[in-house]
Amino acid sequence: MTIFEKIIRREIPADIVWEDEDVLAFRDVNPQAPVHVLIVPKRVVPRLAETTEADQALLGKLLLAARAVAEKLDLATSGYRVVINSGPDAGETVPHLHVHVLGKRPLAWPPG
Repeated sequence: MTIFEKIIRREIPADIVWEDEDVLAFRDVNPQAPVHVLIVPKRVVPRLAETTEADQALLGKLLLAARAVAEKLDLATSGYRVVINSGPDAGETVPHLHVHVLGKRPLAWPPG
């Protein structure tokens, strides 16, 4: 069981900023920007590379949740970055699909 599954089950506390029946959003404990929120599906999907056509609706929900989180945390006007890491070379550290929403500071390009 990953740390995200434990957060979803409320076995580990988290600063939850948004939730619906399929998705949970909470602040990252190691933020890389003044606002750094992780959005995770409540259903375990290990990573983007392992999704299928059957996950289409869930993937859309994750992006819509990113927009909702950005609006709630006043990022829509100044801008924000949405990141999905898939696999170890991309920086994935928890094998549970998740979306990073980062904002409230200028973000350089290219990242990393």
